[in-house]
Amino acid sequence: MNDPQYKVNLTKLIDEFHLEIIYAPENLDSIMINSSDVHRPGIQLSEGFFDYFDSDRIQILGKVEHSYMMQKSLENQKVAYEKLISKGIPAAIVTRGLDVPDVLKAAAEKYKVPLLRTEESTSSFMAALIASLNLSLAPCITRHGVLVEVYGEGVLLLGESGVGKSETAVELIKRGHRLVADDAVEIRRVSAKTLVGSSPEIIRHFIELRGIGIVDVKKIFGMGAVKDTESINLIINLEVWQQGKNYERLGLDKEVTNLLGIDIPSLTIPVKPGRNLAVIIEIAAMNHRQQKMGYNAAEELSERLSKQMENNGISGSDLF
Repeated sequence: MNDPQYKVNLTKLIDEFHLEIIYAPENLDSIMINSSDVHRPGIQLSEGFFDYFDSDRIQILGKVEHSYMMQKSLENQKVAYEKLISKGIPAAIVTRGLDVPDVLKAAAEKYKVPLLRTEESTSSFMAALIASLNLSLAPCITRHGVLVEVYGEGVLLLGESGVGKSETAVELIKRGHRLVADDAVEIRRVSAKTLVGSSPEIIRHFIELRGIGIVDVKKIFGMGAVKDTESINLIINLEVWQQGKNYERLGLDKEVTNLLGIDIPSLTIPVKPGRNLAVIIEIAAMNHRQQKMGYNAAEELSERLSKQMENNGISGSDLF
């Protein structure tokens, strides 16, 4: 269930899915959806069972519901539809371009509930609608950073201002990767395991380079250099090199960053003159991809060393 503070305007869904308006009340622009769950009211129409009925959900009327109701008398149809529509639902949507019964339209007008229609099949429309609602209603935070897609991996670059995040992003773009967001990254939790990042619309596809100013990445590098959204698979913290600090050498220790309750694999990469950050981030993305596929180079090396030590009769303490 989504956090009730996140809502999406019904008119946005109408525009997104090109829904036909059969009936719209005067307050259509103010109707907000706060649940990503949708419902097919089969048992409500057939048995009148409304215990545990969630009136916050959009109601979907497909071929099964339509065919069943057409077998009833007009009076029984009227009673069943009025019971459903009177529950204060946000909207009812008829799928497959089916004819809308007059009694259903009359009930919608009586209780001022939007009645919409789509040509899409019921299953595919519901899947697309739920996916859209999950994204729109997902808990959201904003982080100062840069989000890029590198070899299909969503890489979130974090670090203090001036550490070189945007400059590194430009180098990655020149090497064929894609920019999702610069400066401000909106992060949404779309499922129990997935975070999706995007840019605020007002600064989408723009990047700031100190000494130059604002650059339109889409105009300079083309449409293939940008992307609107991307899952966050890896977080890389860029920090100025600190003399004497012990940085990870082997990669055996797993570091994570928790965002919105989800642990994302993380790395800390020190920045100093002469380091090619773009290449390092490419390697980090490919290495992370390998690990997801079941291969870990650090663990492989550790196993090889352990076997060699066993064969030579050397204990771990003898190496130091």
